[in-house]
Amino acid sequence: MHVVVGLGNPGPTYQKTRHNLGWMALEHAAHRWGIALSQEGQVLQGQGKAGNCPVLLVLPLTWMNRAGEVLPSLLQGQDCTSSDLILVYDDLDLPLGALKIKTRGGPGGHNGLRSVLSCLGTENFWRLKLGIGRPPDHEDPANYVLAPFSPEECEQVEALLPKAVDALECMIGEGIAVAMNRFHASPIPKETDERSG
Repeated sequence: MHVVVGLGNPGPTYQKTRHNLGWMALEHAAHRWGIALSQEGQVLQGQGKAGNCPVLLVLPLTWMNRAGEVLPSLLQGQDCTSSDLILVYDDLDLPLGALKIKTRGGPGGHNGLRSVLSCLGTENFWRLKLGIGRPPDHEDPANYVLAPFSPEECEQVEALLPKAVDALECMIGEGIAVAMNRFHASPIPKETDERSG
C-alpha cells in the first residue's frame, strides 16, 4: 500500500496559502478517489483505492516544521516503510503550475521536508513537488509561502491540482520511471512534454 502524505499547516487561516499546496492536492485526490478523511490522533487520514491500488491518504495536523513527527508510528502501524511513502509538497524553485517527481534529495530549505527527513532518518521515499514560484525580490520567502494565492494565481492552481492527482495515479499504478517520463517540471502542453523529469 502507498501512503500519500500532503504537507501543510492546519486551520482555516492557512487553508489556501502557498505552503498548503501539498495539502490541497491531497484533498483533490481524496475527492477524485472517493476517500473520506477523518481525524485519527494528529492526522487526517482515509484509506481507499487509486485505480486498483490501495492507498492511505494522510494530512498531518502538526505545524509544517513538525510534519515528520507523526510518520514513523503511522507507517509502523500500517506495516509500511519509508519506501511506501509519497510526500506531496510545495516548491519555491519550480514555477507556479509546474510539478516534478523525485526519489531522493535534501530539504532544500523546506521545513516540512526537513522534519520528515529528520524523523524518518532516510531519503528513501518518493516526492511530488508542486511549484509555487519565487517571491518578488523585496518579499521575504517566509511571508510569501504563508500568503494566499493571488486571484491571478488561483487559475493556475486550479489547473495544477488535477494534474498533480494524475501524476500520483501514475506513480502508484505504473511506477516512478513511467511517471517521471510522463510528467515534466515545465508547465508546457502535454503533447510536447516527452522529456524525462
